[in-house]
Amino acid sequence: MNFEMIKQAREMQSKLAQAQKELKRIEVEVEAGKGAVKVVLNGEQKVLSIKIDPTLVDLKNMKQLEIFLLRALNDAQDKVQKQAAQTLKAATGGLKIPGLF
Repeated sequence: MNFEMIKQAREMQSKLAQAQKELKRIEVEVEAGKGAVKVVLNGEQKVLSIKIDPTLVDLKNMKQLEIFLLRALNDAQDKVQKQAAQTLKAATGGLKIPGLF
């Protein structure tokens, strides 16, 4: 391994560390059921909040609420994964690294 390769590896490591910090700051909010359910996830795909508008939800129909929750969580996760992939792609210069999105 030559000096130039070591230098490039260190630069990429630094860029990946910066990308991880950026992922922690990303927040994605998604709605389902015309605003009945709102979900916020961060770039690490952790749920930060779930809000349910009781005026838009029929508590006698829990199945519908479950569907709204699933839809919002899945949509938020998809959105976060896309943003994370873009962030990591920028950090790696498009290089595909196993284990990263």
